[in-house]
Amino acid sequence: MRPGTAVSRDDDPYASRCVDRWEAAPRRDPVVWGDGPGPLDQEQIAHYRERGFLLLPGLLLRREVEALAVEARRLLEQHAGSEAPDVISEPDSDVVRSIFRIHRKSPAMRDLVCDSRLAGAARQILHSDVYIHQSRINFKPALDGREFFWHSDFETWHIEDGMPRMRALSASVLLTENTEHNGPLMLVPGSHRLYIRCVGETPAEHHKQSLKKQECGVPSREALAHLVELGGLTSVKGPAGSVVFFDCNTMHASAGNLSPFPRTNLFFVYNSVDNPLTAPYGGLPPRPPFIGEPEPIPVGAP
Repeated sequence: MRPGTAVSRDDDPYASRCVDRWEAAPRRDPVVWGDGPGPLDQEQIAHYRERGFLLLPGLLLRREVEALAVEARRLLEQHAGSEAPDVISEPDSDVVRSIFRIHRKSPAMRDLVCDSRLAGAARQILHSDVYIHQSRINFKPALDGREFFWHSDFETWHIEDGMPRMRALSASVLLTENTEHNGPLMLVPGSHRLYIRCVGETPAEHHKQSLKKQECGVPSREALAHLVELGGLTSVKGPAGSVVFFDCNTMHASAGNLSPFPRTNLFFVYNSVDNPLTAPYGGLPPRPPFIGEPEPIPVGAP
């Protein structure tokens, strides 16, 4: 595919932003790519395959969480007020919303992405070696943390980054307790089985706006209602140290944090080394490397 050329529905089963109304297309890829060994048991694998996510409460030890929380605060203090492109502020203030590429900024975060409890589960589900496509901390400070609107990560990664197939997943590590009050991750169970083609042309350098507030590449109200009618809604609530794995095509979002309790989560996106990025399928230049790593260097490689 030539850079600058958008791919149509006829040539791409996951084409999007090329239609004048939303469409639900069938998933063409497995959810679990093999039956190899790993840290997850068969019941957990079946839950992930059926619902598109798996929550493991308290997977990390308390002392591990405390050390990671200290490191997250250090990174926040280090990058407060930064105008670096990989430090994202809230849409209406200079409060830090996200810090990207944390596995390259912090040895502690690099060690965590290599941890067998996370990387081993990703290898087991994706049935291959894996690399980090994207890493970040999402902060939702008390009373100030804004929402993340509904979206399928894969739709964006496919159209704007050039990820060919649905062979990736996210691992979200809860560094603070996530409750119904502080904007927990919300998911639509079973939504990973359908691909929602979104409406609207992608603006140039869309990431500069979408990382603050995404408005392109999001489902219509009718599409979201359709998915929820099929699968319902759930939210990820759990103590600090919990980890939720969710498929790259699971529809998800989170509300703003109006509570007096902060919410801080780490996000590590594991992609199969057999699913490296190509030219973006939406026809625009690829987003910067801090959003989508261009080199599929296996986790744990020197």
